[in-house]
Amino acid sequence: MKKKIGLWVGLALMCTPLLAQVAIYNSGGPLMPEQAAYDVTFYDLAVQIFPNTERIDGRVTVRANVVQPMNYLVLDLDTLLQVTSAIEITPQGKPIPRMVTRELGKIWIALGNTRQHGEKVNVQVNYGGKPRVAPRPPWDCGITWAKTPSGAPWISSTCQTSGADVWWPVKDHVSDEPDSMAIHIRVPDNLVAACNGKLKRTENHGDGTRSFHWYVSTPINTYCVALNIAPYKVIEGKHKSVAGDVFPVFFYVLPEDYEKGQKLFSEIQDHISFYEKYLGPYPFRADKYGVAETSHLGMEHQSIIAYGAKFNNGSMTGGKDWGFDALHHHEFGHEWWGNMVTNADWKDMWIHEGICTYMQALYVEDLKGMTGYHEFMNSSRRFGNTLAIAPKKTTSSVDVYKAPIYNKGAWALHVLRYLMGKDALLRSLRRMCYPDPAMEKVTDGRQCRFVTTDDFRLICEKESGMSLEWFFDVYLRQPALPKLISKIDQNEITLRWDTPNNLPFPMPVDVKINGKIQRVDVTAAGVTLKFAAGDKPEIDPEKWILFDFAKP
Repeated sequence: MKKKIGLWVGLALMCTPLLAQVAIYNSGGPLMPEQAAYDVTFYDLAVQIFPNTERIDGRVTVRANVVQPMNYLVLDLDTLLQVTSAIEITPQGKPIPRMVTRELGKIWIALGNTRQHGEKVNVQVNYGGKPRVAPRPPWDCGITWAKTPSGAPWISSTCQTSGADVWWPVKDHVSDEPDSMAIHIRVPDNLVAACNGKLKRTENHGDGTRSFHWYVSTPINTYCVALNIAPYKVIEGKHKSVAGDVFPVFFYVLPEDYEKGQKLFSEIQDHISFYEKYLGPYPFRADKYGVAETSHLGMEHQSIIAYGAKFNNGSMTGGKDWGFDALHHHEFGHEWWGNMVTNADWKDMWIHEGICTYMQALYVEDLKGMTGYHEFMNSSRRFGNTLAIAPKKTTSSVDVYKAPIYNKGAWALHVLRYLMGKDALLRSLRRMCYPDPAMEKVTDGRQCRFVTTDDFRLICEKESGMSLEWFFDVYLRQPALPKLISKIDQNEITLRWDTPNNLPFPMPVDVKINGKIQRVDVTAAGVTLKFAAGDKPEIDPEKWILFDFAKP
């Protein structure tokens, strides 16, 4: 029985500012001072799921280190969910009820006295209610209460854009990950709860319910904490990593799709081998690699990615079958780009989405050679250029997805490959994942890092020996494409770059003349080439560079 205390609900807390950094169904943005004042080290989340009433009843314990003086522990929680109590646990284990005030999507838990740098807080929040139903998962988020083909409950969470606070109290900001986490999910005993981390045990309660106790041994993005609930059957195997150790692989599939799941399982192993070859070991070998079949398309939930492609290779590529399950390949790639290497701010989200998109081009190259690679890249040359994919200012999860971070991010890497060479680009990608090769043997969480776009630029500069700030300024920091001005006069062609705000852009260009391709340095003043009468010069014949043509 939960102990309940009185709650104070008001619109003000004396002189305490109550401004949320973003709207309730958005995540990130500038971090408010009251939440910047602490660093979460551990969440212990326990939730009971009631499928018939679409309700949850939960408890989360937050352990945090104080980094700036603070009077309140400020958490995020959707206003659709009710807080029943907040209890601080003292270092001696004594529970102290704490006053709670709610303002919009924030929970303000009064700590009684000012906590100083270096102190620790340990607060339990009890809550429940009917969480937001996801309007359009996985893009517009919440809980999805679906049914399997046999009519059984099929439940999942998605919260990348809306934030984890749509279903549990949390510090909803990408910059703060717990060092580890415990997850306990109680469901009707005919269902399975597939979650992040390693399954420690199941517990039968004797009342028609059972609990699945999971433990995440490494840091985790809070938007990656996942519910996947259904009468799953489990396909299980092992994978020997390039690091030398062996880790378990699980595929939680609906009973109706068990045979399809078995067929895909071998491809899942192929995807693991591909990523490990180029980027280094799978990062979460200490826990598992898991895939859970979901009613929504998919999501990169750490160590338990959501798979809703319905075993259709073209589910996320506009129906085009490139010879592999593109949805699984993309979401699995986020184990490196997103879950191990995480943007420190949503403004750098292209690192997650753009690199995962480019990794698919590399996979096509492995399968079909350079012809397939170029075909894949040319098929993705569809995006607007009105928003920068890596703006310098802090942004939110919703706003960053308005920019073409998938395809333009991949194309930026495609052009970078042309500029610095494939080998240097591949080395850069691997060093972005594991800056120190010795870290490829580590599984204790030290492999997880926050990164920025400039971190990647500096690695690329080191591996290529080039200065590349101009490249990132043109392709990532602002939206407009460079324009190539081409003028033919008799038997001469003159090329010159026209860039937004006259940004420097010393990009060489391939020109095909008389059947031969030559790489030409295009200076700020332009460059002129001669060609024979009757010949027609072809600019960038293999389509390596991202630009628009312009009239002289």
